[in-house]
Amino acid sequence: MCPAASDVDIRFKNDATGQGAVITRNSLGPLITHEWFDPAYWGESADKIKTGGRGGAYVVQTPIGPLLLRQYLRGGLVAPIMKDRYMWHGGNKTRSFTEYHLTAEAYENGAPVPEPIAAMYWRKGRFYRAAILVQFLRDIQTFGAMMIEKGAAAPWEACGRLISRAHRKGLDHADLNAHNIVFNPRGQGWLIDFDRSAIRIPDTSWREKNLERLKRSVLKLAKESDGKLSDDVAQTGYAKLKAAYDAAWARGI
Repeated sequence: MCPAASDVDIRFKNDATGQGAVITRNSLGPLITHEWFDPAYWGESADKIKTGGRGGAYVVQTPIGPLLLRQYLRGGLVAPIMKDRYMWHGGNKTRSFTEYHLTAEAYENGAPVPEPIAAMYWRKGRFYRAAILVQFLRDIQTFGAMMIEKGAAAPWEACGRLISRAHRKGLDHADLNAHNIVFNPRGQGWLIDFDRSAIRIPDTSWREKNLERLKRSVLKLAKESDGKLSDDVAQTGYAKLKAAYDAAWARGI
């Protein structure tokens, strides 16, 4: 996917770290530099997020307000070897640029996602590293944390309706789990972290795969909760979530 007309692609070169590019909106082009993607640049004001994911996420205090900085880290067996390096296949195929474009499209279509601010890659030889900056969502709690804390009183139905809304906009989340759904105290919710996700024509098969992945996540959390969330509560809660999803989908919302 090519940059939208409202985006600007800023190239830079650094002999020590290779070469790379930043993509952001035209209005932010003169302001955002590659240093913004390095937590060390922000010093003590970079607050590392310690829960969920593989690490590599920070809240940084920038001239345009607080933003979420997320560095792309490898998972699985290759993580100890590759850590934050990915094979190079072209700038617009980097994980950061792909996620930026997808999130921008979803955001503009009205999907419940944070606003993307900028993305970057550093390339050296056959490998690259990447990072993305997105809107910082204040006072949020993951659905997974709410399940453990509130059990049957967690926002199961609201979660189902939220996912239906995202699916109606064609958002196929590649890793829809309980940690990638967040709510604020007012009940407003978002899906987050869209690495390897896609915008598609709404279709039963991929929607069901998203929901099955979420169900596995819910039941896994219950199993690992040391009794804080029983399997019965998780099963009943997910049934409520799915019923709310189906009802919202049937109404076209």
